[in-house]
Amino acid sequence: MTDTLKTSVLALDGGGTRCRLALSDGDSVITVETGSANISTDMAGAVAQVRDGLDQLAETTGHSAAALAMCPVYIGIAGVTGAQIAERFSDALPFQLVRVTDDRPTALSGALGGSDGLIAHCGTGSFFAAQIEGQSRFAGGWGSVLGDPASAQWVGRRALACTLEEVDRLRESSELGAQLLERFGGSAEIVAFAVKARPADFGRVAPDVTAFAAKGDPLAVEILTDAAHEIATTLHKMGWKAGLPLCLTGGIAPQFLPYLPPAMQEACIAPRGTPLDGAITLAHEFAREVRDDHH
Repeated sequence: MTDTLKTSVLALDGGGTRCRLALSDGDSVITVETGSANISTDMAGAVAQVRDGLDQLAETTGHSAAALAMCPVYIGIAGVTGAQIAERFSDALPFQLVRVTDDRPTALSGALGGSDGLIAHCGTGSFFAAQIEGQSRFAGGWGSVLGDPASAQWVGRRALACTLEEVDRLRESSELGAQLLERFGGSAEIVAFAVKARPADFGRVAPDVTAFAAKGDPLAVEILTDAAHEIATTLHKMGWKAGLPLCLTGGIAPQFLPYLPPAMQEACIAPRGTPLDGAITLAHEFAREVRDDHH
């Protein structure tokens, strides 16, 4: 490693929407962005995104990719379901010193710093995290097939399923349903789309839902109300009590705020930082561990 990189770390936050890779020396941060990554649904694609980010960072900073790869690296990325898949992923990367976790610890660290509180993270996928009296606890993040309530993909998929119920005259027609039928070209086309759709594809339907909810569309309001109920129920199970700070993180999460119980609305605070900020903090902690082990 070159002398100028001696105190530097790399940090990566990767998920269904994008990957962000940063080089930090403790004072300055240089960031690049690549496409979506989930190591459960597309390991090879996720590896390609990280390598692309490393190349971009090399180009931006003037350091070689090989020199950057010598820095300690902390990666928080979607799709880490256990130690084995994390190890397979890290083995496929060019880094010497790397810690790979799912994307929950980075979101928690970024949003709350070291303070007590809980987060409901709703992006393409979703998960929940609590930090109470120095103890961290996580729930969810199991992916779109078995979980991810109140995520953007959950909202989009729900809207399409309800639209098909409107076609069957099992529920009242809505403007949102009519708009989705027009957008896709009919019920058969919605079904064909759903067969091949990935979580991010369903997630791209969610902005229609939030836009129609803002206009009072009953179907859209029902979907966001149900999502907020899922969030509130889970947060109570995770130990939330009135007065404990609460962060709604991820692209769609703030849209659920008006539908949460009043006490939860009052407890909501702005996140202190982003998941990438959390990854940078955890990368520096990892680097300190590595240095201590070598002394």
